[in-house]
Order: sequence, then structure tokens, then C-alpha cells
Amino acid sequence: MADKLFVKDHDVVIPGEELAEGLDYLPAGKAFRDGDKIFASTIGLASVKGRVIKIIPLAGKYMPRRGDVVIGEVTGIGHSGWMLDVNSPYPADLNIGEASSEYIDLNKTDMTYYFDIGDYVLCEVINISEGKFIKLTAKYRPYRKLKGGNIIEVSPTKIPRIIGKAGSMIALMKDATGCEITVGQNGLVWISGQADKQAVVARVIKFIEREAHKQGLTDKVKEMLRGK
Repeated sequence: MADKLFVKDHDVVIPGEELAEGLDYLPAGKAFRDGDKIFASTIGLASVKGRVIKIIPLAGKYMPRRGDVVIGEVTGIGHSGWMLDVNSPYPADLNIGEASSEYIDLNKTDMTYYFDIGDYVLCEVINISEGKFIKLTAKYRPYRKLKGGNIIEVSPTKIPRIIGKAGSMIALMKDATGCEITVGQNGLVWISGQADKQAVVARVIKFIEREAHKQGLTDKVKEMLRGK
């Protein structure tokens, strides 16, 4: 029996979907073998690298859209820009021409002067290529490197509830704690302020994430902030 591959790299698959047939293919991640066939165990993104078929779960991951404001962590530096992790199954790139409104002369300036590995950057999604490669910009304000503070991660699906109508929930937290709070639509939140107040904001945000589906949430948040 000839080996058969039923998915392509970056295909979205559902639980129980048959991915390949034949013992030469190897399952990884959330793919599993049953006899001579390989199936997906969860909804996710197929990664086909040679004979290895891997499923990357989509639950909890950020699916990018053009115009989204995101917070990314710099994970690599190349000749023409930076690689960022934006909590997505897809790789993200910040080209050197999108890093600053000023011209960057690489003969005179080290790229780490702008962004180094481990830095967090507030940026915007400007394009998503057909190969699902995310292009970012940090060229204009308010986009920038986020200095100091702390980053917490929440489910991207809960971001609208954390922000509140017209930013009402964020305004509540800012007014009560004096912290600066920046929310990325990819599920990362940057909090800057006094250490004890940062802890309060983080605790409240995690509470909102857990209780997002319940009524009376705003009143409960106000009570938490009053007891800070």
C-alpha cells in the first residue's frame, strides 16, 4: 500500500480528521497513530515537515487580522529585521523599515539598540501573507518597545471583556491603581506601575478572564479594586 498524505502544511484540521496513511509518516504534537493511519486529536493547524505531521492546537492561540494591535516578544534577530512571538501559530516579522519612523543605518547602529531578544514590542499587524506569515509595524506612536512593567497572558477571546465597552474596564483599573495598562489583541497585557498595584491589576484581569461570561462583572471588579 502506497503512503498517502491528506493534508497540506498550514491546513486547519478538526478532531478525528485523517491526516495520512502509511507507516512512513510520523505523528507529533496533537496528531496520533491508529494502525497505519494518522489522525488529529484536536482542532488545530497542520505542520508537515518531511515525514513528520504535527498538529498545533488553535484553542487559546491568536488568529491574526490586519489592523490588530498586538504585543510581541522578540525571539530572533535577522539581517533585515526581528522575529517576534505574538501568541499565534504563525511566525511574525518586524522588518527594519517598519521598526522606526527614522532611517536606520546598520553600518552605524546595532539592531539591538532598537529591539533585543526578550524585549516586548507594541506593534500593529499590517499584512498576513498567503503562507500565513505575519508582517508587523512599530513605525509610529503609540507603537514602541515596552520598557519595564510586567506582561501577563490571557485568552485572546476574552480581550473585549477585559477592555470593556469603550475601554470602561481598563479605565476602572487605571483610575484605581494609577497603572499604565496596554492590551494586545493577541492576549498579552502589559502593566506598568508600583509593584503592589501591578499585582492588583494582574489579579483583576485574571478574574475578568475567568468570570467573563457572568453578569454583574463590573460591580465585582469595583469591589475588588476598592479592597486593593
